[in-house]
Amino acid sequence: METEKYMQQSPAFLVINEVKKAVIGKDECIVKAVAAILAGGHILLNDIPGVGKTTLAMALSKSMSLKQNRVQFTPDVLPSDLTGFSMYQNDTGKFIYQPGSIMCNLLLADEINRTSPKTQSALLEVMEEQKVTVDGITHEVPSPFIVIATQNPFGSAGTWMLPEAQLDRFMVCLKLGYPNMEDEIHILKGTQKKREVQAVIRKEELLAMQKSADQIFVQEELYQYVGNLVSQTRKHRMIDLGISPRGTMNILQMAKAVAFLRQRDYVVPDDVRDIFTAVCGHRIILNVKARAAHMDEEQILTEILEHTSAPKSI
Repeated sequence: METEKYMQQSPAFLVINEVKKAVIGKDECIVKAVAAILAGGHILLNDIPGVGKTTLAMALSKSMSLKQNRVQFTPDVLPSDLTGFSMYQNDTGKFIYQPGSIMCNLLLADEINRTSPKTQSALLEVMEEQKVTVDGITHEVPSPFIVIATQNPFGSAGTWMLPEAQLDRFMVCLKLGYPNMEDEIHILKGTQKKREVQAVIRKEELLAMQKSADQIFVQEELYQYVGNLVSQTRKHRMIDLGISPRGTMNILQMAKAVAFLRQRDYVVPDDVRDIFTAVCGHRIILNVKARAAHMDEEQILTEILEHTSAPKSI
């Protein structure tokens, strides 16, 4: 995904360019994260410590003028810390709702795999339902509402890894990885500290872009193409668990968001191909044949892309 494809006058490009000030050399991850936000989805950053996961989340929040909260997940974080609770008021004789950290536009859930399954479930329920129910009273979360969760795939002793059903709630799973030598030297020189991330769009502009992205046109052949890709994940000889219907919808939502970023009002096969691995990699489960062949999720999904014919008339 090349950032040069995006027109510099667009508000989305302003966000991408601003976040690049804080996150050096990870343009593709930034673009996919912005696309996921435009598609109305949640983001899982699954990578080793110290590569910029938290920095990316904070920069996205600042650049879009979003109210953000950050929770460092530990085993003693309770569901009520996220969802809020009712507190009795002596002067009124009533229970008053005290909002939890979930009541924001962007919640950074740092190291989500280090908190209890009960707390994880409370968060993931809100991600799906977009509302909180406390003592029988429902409270809508602010709009837009985005969760960016981080987790470390190594050192999993004493952690609770998210089960497949909960991983499926995240639209994309991104990995930043180590920077190359040039970018690492750039980071060492500290030049990113001299360019603080500023708000470049308002929350209302983000909501308008989300609405526009959702209205991108999709031709009938593209629906068939996405369906064929998903079908291949469900019958591949090295995959035990294929893509769910929610995952299928997420592929199309992300493709529409990428088309919007590329200043088109319709989706093309390249939009689907560019986001397929990010949307599907955390949703499939490989079997022993894949492990014996030393194949990972990205390699198998790339193989599926190469062997599935794309429509040529678009």
